Amino acid sequence: MAGVRTIISGEIGDTAALEPELATPVEVVEPVGAASPLVLSSPHSGAVYPKRFLASSRLDAATLRRSEDAYVDELFAGAVALGAPMARARFPRAYLDVNREPFELDPRMFEGKLPAHVNTRSLRVAAGLGTIARLVAESQEIYARRMPAAEALHRIEAGYRPYHAALRRLTQQALKSFGVVLLVDCHSMPSHVAGVPGQGGAKADIVLGDRFGTSCDPELTSAAEAALRSRGYVVQRNKPYAGGFITEHYGHPASHVHALQIEINRAVYMNEATFEKGARFSRLAEDLTAMAQALAECVGGLSSWRAAAE
Repeated sequence: MAGVRTIISGEIGDTAALEPELATPVEVVEPVGAASPLVLSSPHSGAVYPKRFLASSRLDAATLRRSEDAYVDELFAGAVALGAPMARARFPRAYLDVNREPFELDPRMFEGKLPAHVNTRSLRVAAGLGTIARLVAESQEIYARRMPAAEALHRIEAGYRPYHAALRRLTQQALKSFGVVLLVDCHSMPSHVAGVPGQGGAKADIVLGDRFGTSCDPELTSAAEAALRSRGYVVQRNKPYAGGFITEHYGHPASHVHALQIEINRAVYMNEATFEKGARFSRLAEDLTAMAQALAECVGGLSSWRAAAE
């Protein structure tokens, strides 16, 4: 196992004045020295809810947490120990969603004028799930009143930009070291949207999203699926989740940068009502580590094949 170090990333000069709890919005955990062609992204596992944010919401903290990918960074910690660096947001998805374009904003949410480059017409904005979400859980409005537009822009500057700067650095670093990189975007999904029942009548335990084969080499998706199925998990591809902004934006197989989204059914590892870890948590973490090892070997095979071809 590789030695690891945690790097606090994204310190912005005036962030502390606005949200003291998020003076350091992003953490990067990485091995000492290049050890794996995998890079892990955990954009929705953040659980630091600023007091000012909670005060501005019409919802209680437990309801806001229902959009959180609770403990996902912990589930993939074994892959970090094997040498794959991880970027993880400390802020929650309800506060700022980095798996969106940087400026997907609903103008109805804000006081003041938004910049001309803001995307106000995306399907995600229409659904209330933009870069700063309007809705959480079962379509419940988050905010009691409109937010100043300047605050929305500050969140993006202070949290979104550092997160993606970290991902770009890690992917380029791995690409330079190995000639190929696989970005694994780590998520969880509510059990009630875990997909239609598959063989055996069971809903998916895990959904692999590769943008229908466009964000990573099919061999990588197949390697992940085989590793998980061999350990008894029900696995589906691209339904109901094919991959979000991170998968689409970073995944360019022709440039040797692959991206695969992994969605884990929360009922597999936690009590969705109480947020308590379940009895299968440790076993799932071990199985995800084994999957990460299989993926690293598969990526290494792709790299060797290309080197021989060249």
